[in-house]
Amino acid sequence: MFKKYFLFLFLFSLISLSYGQLITEQEDLREITEEINLSSPYYTTLTFFYNLEEANFHPDKAAEALNLKGVKSQNGDNLSVKLKQIFEGKGVIIRTSEIPNEQDFRDTTAGFDQIYYFDKSKLPGIFLEKIGSQWKFSAFTVGQINSLHTETYPFGTAKLLDLLPKIGNEEYLGFHLWQLVGLLVLIFVVFLSHLLFTFLVDKGLLYILKRFGYGYIGEHYLLPVARITSFYLIVLLLALFLPVLQLPTGIWAWIIVIINTLKPFLITVIFYKIVDVIAAYFSKLAERTESTLDDQLVPLIRKSLKAFVIIIGTLFVLKEGLDLDIIPFLTGLSIGGVAIALAAQDTIKNFFGSIMIFLDRPFQVGDWITSGDLDGTVEEVGFRSTRVRTFRNSVMYIPNGKVADATIDNHGLRQYRRFYSTITITYDTPPDLVEEFVKGLREIVLSHPNTRKDTFHVYFNNLSSFSLDIMFYIFFEVPTWAEELRCRHEVLIKIMKLANALGVRFAFPTQTVHMESFPEKKSQSPVYDQDVKNYQAKLSQFMQQELRKKEN
Repeated sequence: MFKKYFLFLFLFSLISLSYGQLITEQEDLREITEEINLSSPYYTTLTFFYNLEEANFHPDKAAEALNLKGVKSQNGDNLSVKLKQIFEGKGVIIRTSEIPNEQDFRDTTAGFDQIYYFDKSKLPGIFLEKIGSQWKFSAFTVGQINSLHTETYPFGTAKLLDLLPKIGNEEYLGFHLWQLVGLLVLIFVVFLSHLLFTFLVDKGLLYILKRFGYGYIGEHYLLPVARITSFYLIVLLLALFLPVLQLPTGIWAWIIVIINTLKPFLITVIFYKIVDVIAAYFSKLAERTESTLDDQLVPLIRKSLKAFVIIIGTLFVLKEGLDLDIIPFLTGLSIGGVAIALAAQDTIKNFFGSIMIFLDRPFQVGDWITSGDLDGTVEEVGFRSTRVRTFRNSVMYIPNGKVADATIDNHGLRQYRRFYSTITITYDTPPDLVEEFVKGLREIVLSHPNTRKDTFHVYFNNLSSFSLDIMFYIFFEVPTWAEELRCRHEVLIKIMKLANALGVRFAFPTQTVHMESFPEKKSQSPVYDQDVKNYQAKLSQFMQQELRKKEN
């Protein structure tokens, strides 16, 4: 639907524009007589174009305005016609009110030489120069006519300039018959090309992609790019054949602006769509990696590339399409950029901080990090800030500039999670029982499926004021804190069961007053078995009942 509206509006603009004279806004051609006047740039211009009008076609007189000196075997009449066609094909409007009417005119922008340029941007190689007392198109200009004519009408379209007028010069609606026929043929070719390209893309390309299993990518990513490309090819087709119609200069000048604007605009849209294709490719690569930070990086890359495409595309539209001088704009933008940078230096710092986070990857989404007062799980890394979910279920937003400069303790990157505890038992525990209890603790560590087996420390290592201290220093090989808590629970339950099985009592800060025991009252201190074999038997029974029951 968008294509049809686009083509309709564009073709309607060709017909609806107001008509004007070929090269001038004033009726100055009436000043030209049968005589050839080359006394100034003004009269040379009028003489040249007046003698190439349909009602007064004298190319031999127009050729008098060309400096043919040194040009061998060249037909001046043919060169003058080609030069006029170059002006028309380039859409250069010559306003006689702007042409100097001074015999000794000097161009202040060209070293005060006696030359005159019609349009330095579109036709930098075509200019008048004073030869003696006459102003003529320079020898350099004459030498460039054939090459400029081929450039203006490429791919053999110049032959149509001779063939189309033979259809008929009758005028209808302000157009010659051959122009109307050519316009209708061009419209037919445009729609035919559109239908052909649509068939090749929608049917051919999409069918091939579906055969190879890329139907979704083709339909949602490549097909939009191909459709915009079809618009661009249509514009190129119009730019190639419209000059052949020799439309009035006033109309053709506006058409050139439209075409030159559409070219960079459509290219910008094409690259804008291609960014989605690139982002989809990077998304697939990010899915293959274990890091979740890549998933956050892809949207940022997509937004950055789209912003870059829009900025560059806008500059090309202004420069190539609207023919505006963007140098002052860029200069002002750079000065304004300095002012903005000074005013928004914190924002810029945060932006580069986010870049450093993505490059260094100190953490990724889902990691538990600690830095000063910051303690929580990373949820999102943006351009400006990082969002962290605390264990209070609140959300903290930390500027990336501060995150990049801070010391980050990333608990999420731990391969092993340390668990350290001091197990305190009472002083009246016999040494043999302590030894067996320590052996049982080690067996608990070795039998647990989520503990590190190559490095752990379980030793009786201290005599405290109220207890015998056993160091219990182990590592869990688990990915999350929740898994760590589960493993701690399992290990501690096993330790309590082991203590109950062996008769080991845990100590706590107490003061014991020892009194002589009376015959009628038993002492509060437990009576331990002095035979170590009994402790070994109890430990063996515990291991059989508790530690190995999961294996069965």
